[in-house]
Amino acid sequence: MKFPRSSGILLHFTSLPGRFGIGDLGPCAYEFADFLADAGQKLWQVLPLNPTGYGDSPYQCFSAFAGNPLLLSLERLTDQGLLQASDLANVPAFPDDSIDYGAVITYKMSILRRAAQVFFADASPSDRAAFERFCETSCSWLDDYALFMASKDQHNGIIWTSWSPEIRRRDPMATREWSKKLAPEVQAFKYWQFEFFRQWEHLKTYCQERGIRFMGDIPIYVAHDSADVWANPDLFYLDEQGSPTVVSGVPPDYFSATGQLWGNPIYRWHVLAATGYKWWIERFRASLSLFDMVRLDHFRGFESYWEVPAGETTAINGHWTKGPGEDFLAALQNAFGGLPIVAENLGVITPPVENLRHQFGLPGMSLLQFAFGTDPQGPSFRPHNYSRDLVAYTGGHDNDTTVGWWTSSGASDSTRTPEDVRKEHDLARAYLNFNDDAEVNWVMIRAVLASVADIAIVPLQDVLGLGTEARMNLPGRVSGNWKWRYRPGALSKDLSARLRSLTTLYDR
Repeated sequence: MKFPRSSGILLHFTSLPGRFGIGDLGPCAYEFADFLADAGQKLWQVLPLNPTGYGDSPYQCFSAFAGNPLLLSLERLTDQGLLQASDLANVPAFPDDSIDYGAVITYKMSILRRAAQVFFADASPSDRAAFERFCETSCSWLDDYALFMASKDQHNGIIWTSWSPEIRRRDPMATREWSKKLAPEVQAFKYWQFEFFRQWEHLKTYCQERGIRFMGDIPIYVAHDSADVWANPDLFYLDEQGSPTVVSGVPPDYFSATGQLWGNPIYRWHVLAATGYKWWIERFRASLSLFDMVRLDHFRGFESYWEVPAGETTAINGHWTKGPGEDFLAALQNAFGGLPIVAENLGVITPPVENLRHQFGLPGMSLLQFAFGTDPQGPSFRPHNYSRDLVAYTGGHDNDTTVGWWTSSGASDSTRTPEDVRKEHDLARAYLNFNDDAEVNWVMIRAVLASVADIAIVPLQDVLGLGTEARMNLPGRVSGNWKWRYRPGALSKDLSARLRSLTTLYDR
């Protein structure tokens, strides 16, 4: 699909400021939308919005369909009369620039339980009817998700493969009994989804009125400890106990000499194909109801994916296995017509991967941080080699910030040596024609905005000129990721004017 020339900012909702320890769909989201409009931006790119599990990663979620209840705005629930001001009177002293997930979950979920109790006790007839309609139209995923989460809480949060055997196996009688036994908890999980999608639609409408579109993110894999795998074990390579027999990852790359062992279960693509890819089509339908366009994560995995035997401690001993390729994308095209998809074609990209992308008219991605290093694909990341069907970034959520990338020695965040970094910097200075007195983040921002790429996206950290302390994710690091938040007051009028001037100059 062809996208109009435009630009935008990458910022996940958790990185918004606010009183309650984590960004959400409340007032600060609307303030950020106003900043985007003032800065002349037309796109807001976000990471997956699903309920996070292991490591708090939006790429390891309890459901590929549900929204993250931690993103619910407590202010909006108060405006609806579901919470009182007194309910929010004793907010812990959360840090302004990071997320303490454990403390946030403990605090916020207790408040959300209170809101659920009030809703079921006092909701108006119209709100009750709206809730029932939501449950009915979303039942294909909502029933499984709510029972999964309620059962998980009942088992003190342990992985579903360690649950009581009858509910682990989803015996029909056990499913009915557990649904009845946990009915209040199941209803609470359904209610939080109802509110999530209601708050989302309100924000999306606000953004649309200001000419701002959302770009979402569809991870190729789902977490093993998820309602998706528990409810659909036949779609994945699992043993009799429900544990994966093979898992996902990528071979050695820029970030790791031993590859990245993601650990997600692998799809049984032949089983999915026999259903006409029904589960995937429903997943896309859910995402496209939220977003105007989506980034399809790890696109190369649909052509061929790196498969690692379960039990390996690194991704080295994996092998490439053929993916569903053309057959899968044709099924999506038949279901949706033109595909508003951006293909994340980073990593080990082969001609068959690019041929598949071009066959379906999907824009690729380019990261300027990768343009000056030792990667053989480096020249393709330089703006003079860009094509128009491209989304150009300064960096992405897995990269260091541009300032951090520029000041790093390389050893801590990638496979680069100090000598590699020196050569990389020399080439960047020469190519982009700047000296060390320049603000490297704005040099890079100008380069992607000036390029012929139809879309240019800049992480907010680069607009703010922040260093490694603002990095969102370091691949391979088990904990400590996804915590960054920008500080209140960081989005000044001068900043939006500076970004708008470049956006206008380069016809975006």
